[in-house]
Amino acid sequence: MISLTLQQALKITEGTFGAGISQQSEPLTVAILDSGGKLISLQRQDGSSMMRPDIAIAKAWEALALGCSSRKLAQDADNRPAFISAINVLANGTVSGGLLIKDDTNYVMGAVGVSGDHSDLDESCAIEGIQFADLYSDEY
Repeated sequence: MISLTLQQALKITEGTFGAGISQQSEPLTVAILDSGGKLISLQRQDGSSMMRPDIAIAKAWEALALGCSSRKLAQDADNRPAFISAINVLANGTVSGGLLIKDDTNYVMGAVGVSGDHSDLDESCAIEGIQFADLYSDEY
């Protein structure tokens, strides 16, 4: 079993922030959890609003707890409205920006949650951050 390291988490954060800068996003917050759901890293850019850490952690936790990206969950909402409604209460909503982090064998090492801009941009930055660390996610 391979654990996500602090060095890898910081590399994901660096790549995510870099993507946000290149895409002219609002200030981002990046939360990274290990495969057991414990926080490894939480970083906020200057100007990131007060609720962003809680939202980023919730996005990462939701992806990890349910084994799929928050985008996939949101897309499944029409098929399972009662389930998704319950998840919305437990995880502060299902919106894009929470992704699983995997190694090259498809092993889930943890999850990242990004909050700060609209959900599609949060997710795009998270994907770039994961790629920057030479890791993988289901979204690419």
